[in-house]
Order: sequence, then structure tokens, then C-alpha cells
Amino acid sequence: MAHHVRRPQGRAPRISMETILILAGIFALTLVFVGGLRAAGWSDFSGPATAPQQRPVLGGGDPQTHAWQRFHARYYTMTLLFVAFEMEMMFMYPWAVVYVAEGGKALAEMGMFLAILSVGILYGWREGIFKWE
Repeated sequence: MAHHVRRPQGRAPRISMETILILAGIFALTLVFVGGLRAAGWSDFSGPATAPQQRPVLGGGDPQTHAWQRFHARYYTMTLLFVAFEMEMMFMYPWAVVYVAEGGKALAEMGMFLAILSVGILYGWREGIFKWE
């Protein structure tokens, strides 16, 4: 049986000297590593940025529109459809196990669940989610 050490209420646990030495060693090794990288010139702080690094976007080209321009989020309805199918699959696997024990009651509950998800799929269809442009 494990022996539990009781400490007085309101006092923080003491940190051993071994723990302090290990943390100090890790800190020292980190400083040596970073200093070595800087001395070798492997850091991003090795000089002024070149012309390609000063470009406003990662692709290297000038932006065609302002950063605050509005855009249509067409992925929203696709996300709704994904969630509908994902929830369906997530609940159908455990339901198959419950169906064996419950029978008709579980079948009726899954029927209602699928009917509600079908409404979401029909909504996505109405929004034109199946039209790939």
C-alpha cells in the first residue's frame, strides 16, 4: 500500500535542489543552442530583409484587392452538409449495437434522427451546395 505524505495546510510544496539544477541545466543548454544558431547565421535576425521578404503576401505578388474587402463565404453550406453526414455516421455505429437490444423503439428513434438530418440536407440542396463552380 502506498504511503501518503501529509503536508501542512497552506504551505507550498518544496522544490528539491535536484529539480532546480535540472531546470538550470536545460536553460543553459537552450542559451548555448540559440547562441550557436545565431553565431552560425541560421536565425532570421541575421540582417535586413531582402526585397522578396518585404512583399505583402506569401505568394510574392501584390494583392489585387484590399485586405478588408468582403467576400462570399460559400463554404458555410458545405460545412452544414458535412456536419449532417458526420453526425449521422457518429450516431449510427453505436445505434446498431443498441438496436439489437431495443428493437422497434431504437428503429423509431433513428428514423426521427435521420428525418431531422434530411431536413438539413434538403436545405443544403436548396442553397445549391451540390453545384460545384
